[in-house]
Amino acid sequence: MHIRKAKVEDAEQLLALYTPYVKETTITFETQVPSVQEFQSRIQTILDKFPYLVAEEADTILGYAYAHTYYDRAAYDWTVELSIYVDTKKTQVGIGNALYDALEEKLTQQNIINFLACISLPNEASICFHKKRGYKQIGHFKKVGFKFGQWWDTVWMQKSLIKEEKDG
Repeated sequence: MHIRKAKVEDAEQLLALYTPYVKETTITFETQVPSVQEFQSRIQTILDKFPYLVAEEADTILGYAYAHTYYDRAAYDWTVELSIYVDTKKTQVGIGNALYDALEEKLTQQNIINFLACISLPNEASICFHKKRGYKQIGHFKKVGFKFGQWWDTVWMQKSLIKEEKDG
């Protein structure tokens, strides 16, 4: 498996990986599958500022991960939200860890010090994945996403490279 920078030309393969998440899960709250052109635009917009990485083997993309702006204010320039999608038939084989290792390393080189993940519930696999990587739950939002005819909760998890001061 090889991790590399995404290209706009990857949009069709990336969209093929993303589509089942849109149609069958609440892992994304997107309700309509975007067009290839929309996905190309998203890739380019992210690449203009942050890493967008793919895991590839034998010219087949197995997963992808990227960072995007958490909140568009200068005070938040050291904080990003991460997103990751792995081929639904290839989970639990290390693709996610390889992508996050590379993504976090590149973001650290950009002086990013806070990584955030917004996870819809239930999603124990994602919560465990993030906990193992040092993320801590920092918020729980009730019934904030509506998909498949019902309301869903989300949790926010954070990994910070800022050393916490000890009390006393």
